[in-house]
Amino acid sequence: MREAIRLSLSKMRENCGGPFGAVVVRNGKIIGRGWNCVTSANDPTAHAEICAIREACNKLKAFRLDDCELYSSCEPCPMCLAAIYWARIKTIYYANTRKDAARIEFDDDLICRKMALPVSRRKIRMKQLLRGEAVKVFAEWMDKPDKVRY
Repeated sequence: MREAIRLSLSKMRENCGGPFGAVVVRNGKIIGRGWNCVTSANDPTAHAEICAIREACNKLKAFRLDDCELYSSCEPCPMCLAAIYWARIKTIYYANTRKDAARIEFDDDLICRKMALPVSRRKIRMKQLLRGEAVKVFAEWMDKPDKVRY
């Protein structure tokens, strides 16, 4: 956890992005480090947890981290939490809370509230197109003998 907090402070001071750091640990060793690079990389997905997961996956040459733990300087946002679930990380340790982040103007509550709404009531308009064509791709996926499940 101290390494996640150290990254959050040092990278914030280097103007990489917001004050967030994270590490992925496997068998007691750090295999992925990440810090918020949203503004320096011009990438809204470059959150600390996402960056740490990417580094760990690259190092292991795997898309699953089910034997790993994640340490984050702050409770993960909805996007990062989803990525953690997709990576199959077994445990998350965090320091600051969502409420602590909201106090410094990193507020995930809007996203959480909007995700709970039906598609028709969300702030960002969503309109379904060409489902008939797209569903055929899903059908072919189901029959694909050499698919790699995740």
